[in-house]
Amino acid sequence: MSSHGRTIAGAQVPEERSLLFPWRTGRRPLTPHQRNLLWFGATVGSLFVTAVILWARGGAAWGLDAWAYAQVDRVHPYEHAWGTYGAFLYGPPIAQVFGILGHLPWPVFLTAWTGLLVGVYAWMAGRYALVLLGLFPAVILELLNGNIHLLLAASVVLGFRYPWTWSFVLLTKVTPGVGLLWFVFRREWRALLIALGATAAICAVSFLLAPWMWQEWFAMLIVEAGQPMGPKQVPIPLLYRLPAAVLLVWWGARTDRPWTVAVAAWLAIPGMWWYSSVMLVAVLPIRRMRLGSTARPTDPSIDPPGSDPSTAPDHTPGYPTSLTR
Repeated sequence: MSSHGRTIAGAQVPEERSLLFPWRTGRRPLTPHQRNLLWFGATVGSLFVTAVILWARGGAAWGLDAWAYAQVDRVHPYEHAWGTYGAFLYGPPIAQVFGILGHLPWPVFLTAWTGLLVGVYAWMAGRYALVLLGLFPAVILELLNGNIHLLLAASVVLGFRYPWTWSFVLLTKVTPGVGLLWFVFRREWRALLIALGATAAICAVSFLLAPWMWQEWFAMLIVEAGQPMGPKQVPIPLLYRLPAAVLLVWWGARTDRPWTVAVAAWLAIPGMWWYSSVMLVAVLPIRRMRLGSTARPTDPSIDPPGSDPSTAPDHTPGYPTSLTR
C-alpha cells in the first residue's frame, strides 16, 4: 500500500480521509449524529465555563470599561489622567458622540451597550458564537468589561467593502489602523482615499465644534506613549509588535490572505490586554466571505467571456479578491 492510497485491480484508490482530521488516512468520517453530539458537548462545556466565569467575576465587574464612555465630560473629556479609573482615551469625535449618549441613565446605557456588543459578536462568530463564548474566555470578559475591541474587529471586517469604517479604528485605538496598509500594498488607492478622506472629514467637523479637545487629546497621547506597561498587560511592547503587524499585512496582501489584516490590527493594539485577543474573532467572518474566485484582479481568468454576471467575483474597491486561504 502506498502512502497516498491502495491499489485495487491495478488502479490506485485514495484512502478515505476523516472530515475532522483530514491529514489522517484510513479513518471513517464522523456520522451526522456523531458530529451533532460533538457540537452539543462543546456547546454545553462552553456554557458551563461561561457560567463559572460569570460567577467568579460577579455583577460588580460588569461595565468596568464602559463606565469611562458613559461618564465622559462633554467639554473636557480628557480631564482624568491616563491610567486612572474612568480615563477616556479616544479621539474627540468619539468623545463628542459619547458625550451625547452619556445623558442616558447608567443602567440604560450599560444594557444598550452590552446588547450592541453581543449583537456584533453574534454576527461575526455566526454558528460558533455559543461554542467560543466559554472556550475562548476573552469573549465573555470583553462583554463584561464593555471595551471596544469587538467594534474594532467589526470595523476591520466591514472595511474591506466599506473602507470608511476604518475611521472608527483610527479615531479610537489609532495604531490598529496599520491594517490600512493592505490597500497600500495592493495599490487599491481608491479604497485608501475613502478611508482617509472619511476620517479627515469627521475630524474637520469635530475640530470646528471643539478645537480645544484636539489639543488636549494630543497632549494625552504624548503622556500615554511615555507610560510603562501595566502589570496585567501582555509584556510585549508596541515597538516590537508594530513592525510584526506591518510585515504580516504585507505578506497577506501579497498572498491574498485578508485574515492577516485582523491579526495585524490585534498585534498593533496600543495597550494589549490578554482579552484584547477577542479581535481575532474577525477572522471568522473574513473567512466566510465568498467572492467566487481566487484569482487576482489582473488575472485574465476573472470574468471570462460568456460567464454568468450573477456569479462573477466582486471587485468593489478594497474588497479582497480571495478569502479562501
